[in-house]
Amino acid sequence: MAKAKTIFVCNECGYESPKWLGKCPACNSWNTFFEQKIEKYTETNKMEKKANNTPKPLNSYIGQEANRTSTGYAELDRVLGGGLVKGSLVLLGGEPGIGKSTLILQLCEKVQGEGKVLYVSGEESAEQIKLRADRLEVKNEDLLFLGETDIDIVKDAISEINPKLVIIDSIQTMYSSEITAAAGSVSQVREITSQIMRMCKAQEITTIIIGHVTKDGTIAGPRVLEHMVDTVLYLEGERYNTYRILRAVKNRFGSTNEIGMFEMKQEGMCEVTNPSDILITERDDNPSGSCVVASMEGTRPILVEIQALTSQTVFGLPKRTANGFDYNRLAVLIAVIEKRANLNLGTQDVYLNVAGGMKLSEPAVDLGIIATVASAYKNVPIAKDVVIMGEVGLTGEVRRINLIEKRLKEVEKLGFKKCIIPENNKKGLKDAYKLDIIGVKNIGEALRKLGIK
Repeated sequence: MAKAKTIFVCNECGYESPKWLGKCPACNSWNTFFEQKIEKYTETNKMEKKANNTPKPLNSYIGQEANRTSTGYAELDRVLGGGLVKGSLVLLGGEPGIGKSTLILQLCEKVQGEGKVLYVSGEESAEQIKLRADRLEVKNEDLLFLGETDIDIVKDAISEINPKLVIIDSIQTMYSSEITAAAGSVSQVREITSQIMRMCKAQEITTIIIGHVTKDGTIAGPRVLEHMVDTVLYLEGERYNTYRILRAVKNRFGSTNEIGMFEMKQEGMCEVTNPSDILITERDDNPSGSCVVASMEGTRPILVEIQALTSQTVFGLPKRTANGFDYNRLAVLIAVIEKRANLNLGTQDVYLNVAGGMKLSEPAVDLGIIATVASAYKNVPIAKDVVIMGEVGLTGEVRRINLIEKRLKEVEKLGFKKCIIPENNKKGLKDAYKLDIIGVKNIGEALRKLGIK
């Protein structure tokens, strides 16, 4: 069979060239050309496509709820929006060694009885997969293995077996003979994902694609890869920390704000059903520069410990370091402390850390961060039984936050005695709590209530 003709297209501006170019003559971008197959259509094909794609009224279609299959993991189901959707294409990304293959192999055991599962690996041999399966006690008789990197052979196997679930590990190792570029290149990844998507959508086969990430933390390959799939999941965490966080950054069948937490153990990935309890269990003593905040991850409230350290700078320009929090937001909050609370941090290096490897982005943790930094600077500890929450504006006011009832219930459940919240939130509370709830209007009032100012 003759190879299909290909052209090279600039990923930035769409300029086409018959050969690869290092620099695009249209937009002057470097290393943006990728190979693309030229599809030829006859007049017959054009007429068939036109007949099958005539516009119809939207009301003539019948909306159907997504047919979901539980993964056996409540944490994974939460992130997916309730389970795997039939015929969906899921992309799971993460650093090498973070636990992607382990989690997916355990999933193959959890879906036992739902139908045949095809595990395609281009990285590991059958013996390596079997050793991991024995360690994880995976004994699904319907689990089939195929060690192959040629996408044509993989497609033939899918057509012959007709499985309910297909695993591709990993997309960067697959190649198509129709594209002359090396496996893992932009053109190969784009073409292979497109072929898998068309085939599995037509046969309603749920497919999970595993992909590696770059140094920037994004999926290796073209950005269009994330637009083609239905769901994009990232498995995050420190390689030397046992906890892993599964986060959805795109989900056509559910929310993108949910997270799932796992712990890597000898027996594999284990669910963490109460992340708050784990993230604050190591607070034995009560040093300065430490407090607990209540953050929302989707519909789940999570209590997280925030730590801060201030020290006299030895250079003319003070240093600010943030781990797990936006650096620019920290700089703004430090400026608010200096201006509105009259604390001179201009000569202090400020270091902020979110315990447990969590990443906080919502503004409801602003007041907790300000209290923690002020506590470290004044060397005055914050009581261990206090939780602080509230958004802070540039004028130092403490603003209302959302889902306050859920946060307070989580705080009460974990045994805390006192909670500092925005005054406007306290006025709107309907339920009764055993907590000592203190409403504050500005950061000066909050620091006085904590005994820092």
